[in-house]
Amino acid sequence: MRIVVHGQQAFGKSVLDALLERGENVVGVYCGPDPAGGRVDPLKEAALARGLPVHQPRSFRNKPEVWEEFARLKADLCVMAYVTLIVPEEVLNQPARGTIQYHPSLLPRHRGPSSINWPIIMGETRTGLSIFWPDQGLDTGPILLQKEVEIRDSDTLGSLYFDRLYPMGVAALLEAVDLVRDGKAPKIAQDESQATYEGWCKKEHVQIDWQKPLQTVWNLIRGADPQPGAWTTYEGTPLLLHDAKKLAGATHGRPGEVVAVDDTGLTIAADGGQIQATRVRPEGGQKVAAAAFAKNAGLRPGVRLGAA
Repeated sequence: MRIVVHGQQAFGKSVLDALLERGENVVGVYCGPDPAGGRVDPLKEAALARGLPVHQPRSFRNKPEVWEEFARLKADLCVMAYVTLIVPEEVLNQPARGTIQYHPSLLPRHRGPSSINWPIIMGETRTGLSIFWPDQGLDTGPILLQKEVEIRDSDTLGSLYFDRLYPMGVAALLEAVDLVRDGKAPKIAQDESQATYEGWCKKEHVQIDWQKPLQTVWNLIRGADPQPGAWTTYEGTPLLLHDAKKLAGATHGRPGEVVAVDDTGLTIAADGGQIQATRVRPEGGQKVAAAAFAKNAGLRPGVRLGAA
């Protein structure tokens, strides 16, 4: 089959590498435009190193010239690996066998761009990935295959994605390509009665309310780590908490009160236990060891974070 890979960043590169390593006929690569002054996309770098044609349209909407460029590749299948542009049916339907896409949730649950953050923040214990046939809706096309994983209580956004959903996603796309080639790829309609949608997980969604139960606070912190970073305030300035641990059980101190500062980091009282943050990030700054930040900022036990 003649395959076009459409994606970006490390995940897109990993998918391209995996397809080429097993001898697939990749005839072209699509990725986002080069950022002004930024690092070239790893997918683009990998494609150029392999001598593959790279296309970087800023938009596919109402762009017949972009559609015609895609058509000239005469693709049998388009594999979408981490795509943020809206791609119209004029492109999705061009490949002889269609277009398939990776999404890191068990569709129709958690449609939308932050589909790994939200299940953790909501306290769910299972998630997964879907390979589906995209259509004009947002993550609404029929399902080709799905894989399920446990969300462990120690999982963060970073660990869940990089340790499991990322490698599983690469493997699942290869499996899906085989099913398409063999004519065995199903198209299972999504159950709209089970559908949910959440937008981007942003700063305004992840401010810590220390009055909430320990588990709710913990879910928020780990579901936003590393991005966008759950935050509280110290002396009125936002402070993001990273590399944290949940310490359940009795505690002294009011919710939000720093009860210990040592080489391990900051230990903060919560309703039903404590949160221990190993690293913190002042707004606009870099991540630093929590102990070092506390020393430099004069943060001592007894200070109540998030207090007005």
